[in-house]
Amino acid sequence: MLPRIVPALLRPAFPGARRAISVQSILHGSPEAKEAGDLEVQQHSRLIARGKYLHGIEIHRVKPDSVEEYKKAAEQYYTGLRDDPSLRVKLSGSFEGVVGEQDTFYHIIEYENHAGYDDAWKRIPGSKHEKAQNALRPFLRSRATQLAQEFAFLPTSPPHEEGGIFELRAYQLNPGTLLEWESTWRRGIEARRQFVQPVGAWYAQVGRLHQVYHLWQYPNLETRKEMREKAWQVDGWSDTVHKTSQLAKSMDSFILTPLPFSPLK
Repeated sequence: MLPRIVPALLRPAFPGARRAISVQSILHGSPEAKEAGDLEVQQHSRLIARGKYLHGIEIHRVKPDSVEEYKKAAEQYYTGLRDDPSLRVKLSGSFEGVVGEQDTFYHIIEYENHAGYDDAWKRIPGSKHEKAQNALRPFLRSRATQLAQEFAFLPTSPPHEEGGIFELRAYQLNPGTLLEWESTWRRGIEARRQFVQPVGAWYAQVGRLHQVYHLWQYPNLETRKEMREKAWQVDGWSDTVHKTSQLAKSMDSFILTPLPFSPLK
């Protein structure tokens, strides 16, 4: 039950990354606009991403009267993906929201980068996994998926069983601030690591963009409160919070519990 005690650079000066592109160019997709956009994406990934894996973050909003049926169907679907060696995917974690959005479930899948994702999903149509996925759908109100990269300074934790609760923090950043966000957190994270090791951190590349996720684990809410208060006593942490709060349009904190089949517990 113990936690693992011990888990946007002012705007970068890339001369070619931020060209003066007209509204017409953006609207009509000129080669100039496409080239500048592609360059910026490449620079972001090269500078801040670990680059080894791609993570799918799947969010399912379940009908309130179908939660137990959903859990059984989700276990069959996600353990089936995990246990199929031809897919070469790993289930990082599966969680149920208990504070925040209710009747909401979060699943994090690890692929062998983009090529691994492409290969895995080519194998789904007509397979037992498609049948298992279809069995989930009657229990859902809605669902959403994002493809995200790990931050290089916070690789995803391997499977473990330590008990307690998880906190998923979601930040919707202002466009163009991801590099500054990463730089600020990379400098400030040691203040938190003194008390609790982060489980993972990702930024979205496909789906809702300019979104960042941090995942933490605590024995309980009281310990979470105490550890966060201790971090405020460490030099540099208040600066990290101040700077990153200015980069985000909105923030959410969700308390999660792992499902029985989750590799992270």
